[in-house]
Amino acid sequence: MTKRPNILVVCGRNKKRSRTAEYIFKNDNRFNIRSVGLSPKSNRKISENDLNWSDLVFVMESEQRAKIRKLYRHLQLPDIEVLNILDEYEFMNEELVEILTEKINNILKMVYKI
Repeated sequence: MTKRPNILVVCGRNKKRSRTAEYIFKNDNRFNIRSVGLSPKSNRKISENDLNWSDLVFVMESEQRAKIRKLYRHLQLPDIEVLNILDEYEFMNEELVEILTEKINNILKMVYKI
């Protein structure tokens, strides 16, 4: 059996978007998932360990990808996919759940064929 990919989901403060993604996919046995935020005020702030653990990173906005690349340019970074989801949803918002489910599943089908 091949190793399950490790997926890191990143948003601003790890309160709404990335936490929702982690919550809806946490029992998905196709991959491992964890969520973090980029802000110093995050419940769980992104670290080098998170990036070293990851096979694939999802961010909500392209600025977040740029920030990760700048902050961690000394690391061998995994692929970073931008989901283009604005910070206008609450945790577990029904529309947010639908958008995250569709976008993440589509990218996983293309990248990992899962």
